[in-house]
Amino acid sequence: QVQLVESGGGLVQAGGSLRLSCQASGRFSSLNNMGWYRQAPGKQREWVAVIGFGGSTNYADSVKGRFTISRDNAKNTVYLQMDTLKPEDTAVYYCSVRDTTLRQYWGQGTQVTVSS
Repeated sequence: QVQLVESGGGLVQAGGSLRLSCQASGRFSSLNNMGWYRQAPGKQREWVAVIGFGGSTNYADSVKGRFTISRDNAKNTVYLQMDTLKPEDTAVYYCSVRDTTLRQYWGQGTQVTVSS
């Protein structure tokens, strides 16, 4: 089992920055992919970014060039640096990880609100 605790959400003006963190704990040897999703009011949850164990990254087109995902394997933590935020980035952001069996786990979500 893997437990995920997210932090770093909040209210920011358009053009500002926020950094989300997600720390994993529990019984596991290592984690496979770690990533972020988001869900805006009235919309389906969408994938934002992913990072592999070795550091390879991929981003949704909507955040490419503005968001940066990174991880610290020693701390079992994944980060999402969000720059040049836009009102349309407003959503609940969820951390998600897969263990070595590829089972997927979810965090509780953290609210990000970008005011215009």
